[in-house]
Amino acid sequence: MGPAGHVTGGGRVHCRLQRVPHPEQEHLEFPFREKPTGTGFRKEPLLSSLAEMSSEKGSGAPSAGDQGALQDATRLTLQASTEVRVQPFPRSPQLQRKLAKAALPAQGPLSKSMKELRAEKAKAEARIQSLEKRRADLAARSEMMKQQIHGRYEAMRAALKQDEQAAMETQDIDLKRTRAKLDQVLKTWNQHLDQVTKTISSAQKTLKDDSKATSGGEMEGKMENVSLKKSDGANIRLDEERFATLVHTLSNLCRQLRVELQRKTLLLDLLPVTVDAQTCHPQLTVTPEGSGLFCGAARSSTELLPLQFDSVCCALGSTPVSSGQGYWEVDLRCCFSGWAVGVAYGKLERKGQDKGCKLGRNRNSWCVEFRNGRLSAWHNDRHVACQRAGQPQLKRVGVWVHFDMDLLVFYDADTMGVLQSFSKAVMPMFDRAHHQLTEPLYPAVRLVKPDTQARPNHVEFCHSALRLSRF
Repeated sequence: MGPAGHVTGGGRVHCRLQRVPHPEQEHLEFPFREKPTGTGFRKEPLLSSLAEMSSEKGSGAPSAGDQGALQDATRLTLQASTEVRVQPFPRSPQLQRKLAKAALPAQGPLSKSMKELRAEKAKAEARIQSLEKRRADLAARSEMMKQQIHGRYEAMRAALKQDEQAAMETQDIDLKRTRAKLDQVLKTWNQHLDQVTKTISSAQKTLKDDSKATSGGEMEGKMENVSLKKSDGANIRLDEERFATLVHTLSNLCRQLRVELQRKTLLLDLLPVTVDAQTCHPQLTVTPEGSGLFCGAARSSTELLPLQFDSVCCALGSTPVSSGQGYWEVDLRCCFSGWAVGVAYGKLERKGQDKGCKLGRNRNSWCVEFRNGRLSAWHNDRHVACQRAGQPQLKRVGVWVHFDMDLLVFYDADTMGVLQSFSKAVMPMFDRAHHQLTEPLYPAVRLVKPDTQARPNHVEFCHSALRLSRF
């Protein structure tokens, strides 16, 4: 038997199969033959070797052994080519790196996604840690706020206690002074009683002893000493006028304190209102601060804006209430004609004089209105009188909106008395369905045009807690 891959004398071809690694098939036997060269042997596929041998023999017919070897080699080659991709030599490290690099694009998106997920995980963990720290700090922060609030109330209680102690000491001084006066009168009357008692005893002795009877003039002198005019102490009493004044003052302070405490709660939701100049009627002039309005002569040269009221002397605020709570006050002390203070949706009509442009005369606005000496609350062209009999004219009107609860309340800002409240659950004379607040509410004010220009009307939104305070 000759070397592998060489044809022996008997015409038979010996083949050696080499295992070639493949990605899909671990081993593959592929037929080849070794062909002698000048420096050694070179591997060639068996089919090409057989073809060369056939051509070397010439045009003669191949022998039976050659034909059998050729058929076997052809069958093995076709079987290998149909099963897997044939690679005639092992993969080199360079080819393996190339294939690995070619496989990277398929793994790239997944690797990138994993990297992003890890970064997002680290970010979420850091955020959770920060939130947990803030959550732990909330209790400490709230406790510190409670201590500050407690300190303020303790200061108020201390001031009240000090004032109470001073009032009590004043009352004690008055009591001591009055008692001293009464003691003096009582002492005088006790002395008088002793004198009368002695005189009676003396008179009795005189009556028993006729021989020692004294003259009538002597007895009359003793009686005059006994009957001298003395104070009866009726005009000695505590200083009740001072006490009445003190009680009245404390009552006023208590009432004002209650009012201020209620206002304090509302001032926590104070809304800084400024007038939207683009909505003002031509006769209304906005103050430089933007919080006041003057009603004067019309500005004829000014071109009307789309959002401007052209006939009704009205204006809207620039900041609406769209959620939560909001409170503001309107100073009306310099408004000598009629006025209306309220809220309105942004879709309130601006052009014309019909009800759609007037506060309280449509479904888009609510107000309290003072006209012809009467105060009334208006909505959807329905009104109800506000009961303030015997009270002076309003100086300030407070407006509180609780948007989430569909609640609107008008206050007398001086007494914090409720002028009118609008809610889904009250006032059946109004259409309840329209009290559900569905759009942002804008502060609104309307002025009745004065008959003369001698006393121009002026209203102002109080937008500062310091300006609202009366102390």
